[in-house]
Amino acid sequence: MSRIAEVFSQLKKEGRPGLIPFITAGDPDLATGVELVHTLVAAGADIVELGFPFSDPMADGPTIQAASERALEAGASLAGVLNLVAEVRKESQVPIVLMGYFNPVYRYGVERFARDAAAAGVDGILLVDLPPEEADEILPDLKQNDIDMITLLAPTTPPQRMKRLAEQGSGYLYYVSMTGVTGSKKLDPEEIRQAVTEVRKLSPIPVGVGFGITTAEDAATVGSYADAVVVGSALVKLIADYAHQPDLQQQVYRFVSALRQSLERCR
Repeated sequence: MSRIAEVFSQLKKEGRPGLIPFITAGDPDLATGVELVHTLVAAGADIVELGFPFSDPMADGPTIQAASERALEAGASLAGVLNLVAEVRKESQVPIVLMGYFNPVYRYGVERFARDAAAAGVDGILLVDLPPEEADEILPDLKQNDIDMITLLAPTTPPQRMKRLAEQGSGYLYYVSMTGVTGSKKLDPEEIRQAVTEVRKLSPIPVGVGFGITTAEDAATVGSYADAVVVGSALVKLIADYAHQPDLQQQVYRFVSALRQSLERCR
């Protein structure tokens, strides 16, 4: 059983939703990124999503775009992100999902990437700009290396396409809680609840919900009907605000702990 599957199995036994924080690897630098992952785990993260920086992050809002720019300026690369994961693996078995765009993976070499990612300890990958029609460019290599392919489903995804994405996905399905880019403000809880109900009809795979979840209250609301809650932009902004402060790790720990505590109330 994969690390992701083990986590969701344990979450089901505990009767609570999972917490999946997202950070941009390499912001403010890769060494700090290793420490941040350990802080996320200590604060209660069940799975960690690491964004690998790209120069044209079209699905991301200003906050994560700026984080990608800072990471690239600091010298982050896909190879560097894999090294970060390998460093984390020396101390932690938390499931790690890489999230980003297909171009860096293509340039790295798809077969080589899948092999190196598995060796580093990557559990899953989410490529936000890879349509299901082109998934075969990487899916066989991921399967061969036991890496889950997390697929994105959105409110605007047509039913047949959603079915195809659900069939291709493994690990968990990532439902985008609203249209637009990351970091949007308003959630419609009832609309999301209905959407998650429909997605569950397509696949037995757990459903994580992200985009627009910025507070512990948001997390608790979404966590009452999702299998996991993904929080990205709010955390990335916090890291940007405290990047060069001595209490960066403490601030991140406090924020993520509050999210975890809110999800505990969903039992």
